[in-house]
Amino acid sequence: MAVIKRALISLSDKKGIIEFANGLSGFGVEILSTGGTAKLLGENGVKVTEVSDYTGFPEMMDGRLKTLHPKVHGGLLGMRDNPAHVKAMEEHGIKPIDMVVVNLYPFEATIAKGCSFEEAIENIDIGGPTMLRSAAKNHKDVAVITDPDDYGAVLDELKKSAGSLSPETHFRLAKKVFELTARYDGAISNYLGILEGRKPVKRFPETITLQYIKGQDLRYGENPHQSAAFYVERGIYEPCVSNAAQLHGKELSFNNILDLDAAFETVKEFHEIAAVIIKHTNPCGVALSAEGLADAYRKARTADPISSFGGIVGVNRIVDEEIAQEITSTFMEAVIAPGYTPDALEVLKRSKNLRLLQTPILAKYHPGGVDMKKVSGGLLIQDRDIKEMDENELRIVTKRRPTAEEMRSLTFAWKVCKHVKSNAIIYALNDRTVGIGAGQMSRVDSSRIAAIKAHGSLTGTVAASDAFFPFRDGVDTVAEAGATAIIQPGGSIRYDEVIEAANERGLAMVFTGMRHFRH
Repeated sequence: MAVIKRALISLSDKKGIIEFANGLSGFGVEILSTGGTAKLLGENGVKVTEVSDYTGFPEMMDGRLKTLHPKVHGGLLGMRDNPAHVKAMEEHGIKPIDMVVVNLYPFEATIAKGCSFEEAIENIDIGGPTMLRSAAKNHKDVAVITDPDDYGAVLDELKKSAGSLSPETHFRLAKKVFELTARYDGAISNYLGILEGRKPVKRFPETITLQYIKGQDLRYGENPHQSAAFYVERGIYEPCVSNAAQLHGKELSFNNILDLDAAFETVKEFHEIAAVIIKHTNPCGVALSAEGLADAYRKARTADPISSFGGIVGVNRIVDEEIAQEITSTFMEAVIAPGYTPDALEVLKRSKNLRLLQTPILAKYHPGGVDMKKVSGGLLIQDRDIKEMDENELRIVTKRRPTAEEMRSLTFAWKVCKHVKSNAIIYALNDRTVGIGAGQMSRVDSSRIAAIKAHGSLTGTVAASDAFFPFRDGVDTVAEAGATAIIQPGGSIRYDEVIEAANERGLAMVFTGMRHFRH
């Protein structure tokens, strides 16, 4: 393993670089640097040579041109065991550069905060990616570092190996380079792709480049004969399953992750204390409570105690000992929450296989982004379904108006409806679901199944439908089950017939003007 004698350092993110550069100097490494990085290092006692002095060519064009020089790239690309390369380097006075420490202009952060087209263009790094790619291509001879989190491990290895790094470390660091440059170029391509006349006018670019980081390998996919892994986004901006930490229990499965996502996204709908139990991505029961999580959980479980067995629990408050006792009173697969008290963890961890996930604390956030669904040979991308219902835009289309109590129930049921697979019908009363019909090919069948699933009387409940009733039979079924009010998008070509059915039955009916299909 060759000893590192010369390093080039040029950084936008200078976190930790003074300590790292001092460490390199301690091994006798000659340090080359540029602009602001060289100034910072010099001011902090690190002996440094400016790249412009090294190449004999000044930085120019507002820093656009500073490292694109044969003395830099020849020093990176020259293969030390190739006599022709070595001879060419000697003839042209090119010295080997054994390490590159570079990160890139903050293009992604710049466009994320909002900027002009000109500012975005100036934050497209040219010299940085070029040096990184040169060094990574020749990783057998050159160590290339892009991530400040690697500084400590690199210094430790240099210390143990008398100033050299192993081939395995060289290769690991090189892989990170191409992951970084792929993401960086993808961000630039995605940004430019939404522009016309230098202004953002398209929601989706003509091409899209996505990069996800492997969070973990999974034992298998939806079924044991399918291989699987879980990949997550960089810089996740909201609490969710993807940035949750597993505190206890067996390894997560593919299906666990899908259900945990469904659970936590459901309870995030509510400012009130909320609990949900999920099976196969659909809620078995959802409930709110001013009395605490345990009360909300009991209400949710009571909605369908048979289906709830072996389910996934989601809550939007810190789990305390009382709800922990309730959860462990029956078999549950997993819990996802923004936190757990020590007493709750002690209770829950008695169940050896119960998976416990903790998300970041729920706070005010601005959800956005897109949903993606893979199909054979393609990808469907859409805005997330995050639009909240505006009660001022609701249309009461029946002779009878909903009572205040019915309207509270309707609002609750509509929020739940968004998280139930289509066709979806929800019966609810006050702060809990009573019956849920999910994923049927016929809306009237969903209405019937929701009634069959109910544990207790549906008299006085309200019903929510994720899309319009195409015929009056759905309204008749809901009324016969005992519901007194309906909330639905409206828009059926037979809406007069549907409204008349509601009037005949004495139901109040509200049109939202938007639907919540979930396939």
